[in-house]
Parts: sequence; structure tokens; C-alpha cells
Amino acid sequence: MKIYDDTRAPNPRRVRIYLAEKGIDVPLEQTPVMERANRTEAFKEKNALQQIPVLELDDGTCIAESLAICRYFEAAHPENPLFGTTPLEQAQVEMWNRRIEFQLLGTVGAYWRHCHPLTAALGGQIKEAGEAGKKRAEFILNWLNEDLAGRDYFAGDSFTVADITALCVIDFATFVGIPIPDDAANLKAWHERVSARPSARA
Repeated sequence: MKIYDDTRAPNPRRVRIYLAEKGIDVPLEQTPVMERANRTEAFKEKNALQQIPVLELDDGTCIAESLAICRYFEAAHPENPLFGTTPLEQAQVEMWNRRIEFQLLGTVGAYWRHCHPLTAALGGQIKEAGEAGKKRAEFILNWLNEDLAGRDYFAGDSFTVADITALCVIDFATFVGIPIPDDAANLKAWHERVSARPSARA
């Protein structure tokens, strides 16, 4: 098996950090998005949406979407669970994953798509849409900071895939120009804590 990866994109990083936390080694095939390596007809056969990452199994079966790839490995390697163990833990992990993806990643993505100079070559930028995304992302970062009060991790007392998602999205937000607010002490402490984990360098 192998994973089609791009070291510069946040979603493939989610899978790499997850695998590092689990101690699972999977070969990576670099497929740089900025070079449109994912836009070939051959890659379209692996993922009709032509997005990264993609896990290709030994029999040729392909699984797209970073969280789906992580769930595949979670089922195959249940030790050191990162999706929670009890029904409550699993629900909390799912809740936080969805919140961070829908509330933060989408808004950061809008700013990246419509306002960042690196995406200008794609054409069709709508500055107002990007600025609205940035404003919403800043609001969500402050909300996350408030909600983290009294907790070390997003979904409770343990590091989970929700923290992996948050780390990758927040680091990407910082890269595109939406950093953690200066006065967001809880979020900054969380970020320092999870960034210190060896897997964060994956």
C-alpha cells in the first residue's frame, strides 16, 4: 500500500501525524498539488475529486479523505486509540472534528483561495469572500480559545484525532495569514503542548 501525499498541504499532514502517533509506517508518494500532479487522468482514476491524500491498498482499492484514511487504520490497528474508546469519547471526538473542519478549515480555505497571492494564478478570486472567511476564522479562533479553558485537549483529557485536525488547520491558518490571536492564552498553550509531540514533525 501507499499514500499519495503532499508535504505542503494540511490534510495529508493530518494523516502523517496520525500514522506517526500510531507507529504505522506507510510509503508516501509525493503528489504536489501546486504542480497539479493530482490533476492527471491517471490520478483521477484513483480519486474522482482529484484531491490529496489518497490511500491505495495493495489490491488497488483507493480511499480518499484524510479522516476516512485514519479510520481505516484505526480499525486495523485499534491499539493506542485516537478516536476515543467509549461512546461518549467517540462522540466528542467526532463533534470537535466536525466543528474544526466546518467552522475553521472552511473559512481559512476561503481566505486562502480568494486572497492569497499563491492562489491568484488559479483565477476567479473574490476578495470579499476571502476577507469574510478571514473574519469568521478569527472569530472561531477566539471561540476555541474560550472553550479550551480548563482542558488540555479538545475532546477531553487525551490527545485525539481532533487535536491533529486542529493543529494542522491552525498551522495552515497561520501560514496563510490568520495566526492565533495574541491574547488567546488557552489556545496558545494547547498549540505549544501538541506541537511538542514528536508526531507534529511528521
